[in-house]
Amino acid sequence: MILSTQRNQSGSKRKENEALIITAAEKIFADMGYAGATMQQIANAAGLPKANLHYYFPTKEILYRNVIDKIFNLWLEAADIFDAAEGPKDGLSSYIDAKLESSRHFPNGSKVWANEVIQGAPIIQDYLESKLTAWTHSKAEIIEMWIAKGLMDPINPKTLLYFIWSATQHYADFQHQIRTLNNNSDLTEAQWSEVKEDIKKLVLKGLGVEHVSECPTISDE
Repeated sequence: MILSTQRNQSGSKRKENEALIITAAEKIFADMGYAGATMQQIANAAGLPKANLHYYFPTKEILYRNVIDKIFNLWLEAADIFDAAEGPKDGLSSYIDAKLESSRHFPNGSKVWANEVIQGAPIIQDYLESKLTAWTHSKAEIIEMWIAKGLMDPINPKTLLYFIWSATQHYADFQHQIRTLNNNSDLTEAQWSEVKEDIKKLVLKGLGVEHVSECPTISDE
């Protein structure tokens, strides 16, 4: 029993340290890029000795790929509703909400992804060709099914997905610009709600899908 408890505590501590390191790495990679970031900078940001960093993540590339995995898995979770939704109204609305929540709470991961892809994905091209391609194909099939059932106007599914990605990830990748244009303040809860409703309105009405607004329009605060 004591040995089992010790193992559980050890496993819990490992997960805690790995999460701490990945969060610190997100910030450093987002600010410095892959080439400019160092393991020492990440160790300093995590408040851990560099040796501890290498214990959990032996190389910078392994750590970088874990950062990529984290944000991609968050985006996968955001799209889980696609598989269960009866149609585009519920499926796309929930997806947009979840993607914006990801941009709101995990902006650095999105920035790392954007910087990597802008540079031609030198580290994760294999990731794009495998996981992202398979995921995109599966969601495109669902969108095509909705179109075939007459639940939404015809559109190239990839065009729709790209539009949603750009609209939602903009709030992470261009976080500083949005803050500047918002009187140098973070968006309030009410503003985030309005953003969600506005993007859903643009997408759903553009697809000929009925949309009922859930919040009143507010002015800039």
